[in-house]
Amino acid sequence: MSEYPASGPPPQIPATRAPSPQPRPTTTLRQRLAELRGPSVAPHPLDARALAALAANPGCKRRALLDGAGVDKAGLATALGSPAAFGQSQFALVRGNVFEAKVKADGGMELLRLLVERLGHGAEAPAEAKVPDLTAAGPEGRAARTALALREATAAGDWALLDHPMLALEVAGSPAYLEPDAVVVHPDGTWTVVEIKSFPMVDGSADAAKVGAAARQSAVYVLALERIAAVTEGAEVGHQVLLVCPKDFSNLPTASVVDVRKQRAVTDRQLTRLTRVEDIAAALPEGTTFDPDRSPEELGTAVEAVPAAYAPECLAACELAFHCRAKARAEGAVESLGRSVRGELGGLTTVAGVLAAAAGKEGDPADPTVAALRRAAALRAEALAGVGGGVACR
Repeated sequence: MSEYPASGPPPQIPATRAPSPQPRPTTTLRQRLAELRGPSVAPHPLDARALAALAANPGCKRRALLDGAGVDKAGLATALGSPAAFGQSQFALVRGNVFEAKVKADGGMELLRLLVERLGHGAEAPAEAKVPDLTAAGPEGRAARTALALREATAAGDWALLDHPMLALEVAGSPAYLEPDAVVVHPDGTWTVVEIKSFPMVDGSADAAKVGAAARQSAVYVLALERIAAVTEGAEVGHQVLLVCPKDFSNLPTASVVDVRKQRAVTDRQLTRLTRVEDIAAALPEGTTFDPDRSPEELGTAVEAVPAAYAPECLAACELAFHCRAKARAEGAVESLGRSVRGELGGLTTVAGVLAAAAGKEGDPADPTVAALRRAAALRAEALAGVGGGVACR
């Protein structure tokens, strides 16, 4: 006999629900970067020089990660036994400060004269300019005060000189605070970045490498200013930067205009890549950290876990350059010979491989790079044989 009633459908037995999976604990980018530099280590502040160096070597994941995490690269290099050996001397710093004070004396009248002379298109230099007070508590307060001063000066329609303003630029999810030498607000609402350097401008031109570094640094300031100008009515950031240097070898200031549109575009692309620094961090082995309390061996392993793109130019811009150079040389990497050489060698990545291809021991003869190397080796051997024969005849 059935246990169910004769009429009506049998009662429905409720299905047993599987337990819903618990969400995995997520780690924010800021937490992950804090773990990388060490839980008790404050982030090393990014400045315009560091951001400009990133733009100059966009393929280096090692620098992108370390700068994004706020790791002190100088301390890390010292712990690895390859301390950085570059930077300005105290004499150069003092000389630069004295020159900058001279340029900004009397309310910046000399600076404004140079600016109008180079960018004024025949206009007369102003008799005076407002110099707003930018003092505030902490970098956040100074950045907010700078933004307010820029808006007020633009709305007033007068000349204004902002001495050492503080700008903020978001990098890898956290703000980087930047301090240009000066920003000038024109009556028409244009904002011009002013960079004051102590290297000389001889016969109207300066060292190209130093000017290029100054342009990359200024491009970072332009990017930061554009963030403020976007929410300021009537404001426009000029892409022509005023570079002020000593004239010849005197202490008299002179100036030139540097167009930084190219450098700005490169820097903007690199910062966009840097915001994806979590992708680089995600590829690291579990437990990787650059905590200075770790042993040199552990730090070395952590550094080597992040791919680098070494080039000789890094020696003038990165604290880890000597460590990366030693590794590149030990591995026989062609990058140690320079980016131009690396670009010419195609798929040949080691010096040993290049020499073997030139000697005919390795490589595809149909490869244009291999063929060129063998032709060069043959010409060299021919030239040396000719020199040897000539010596023997004497």
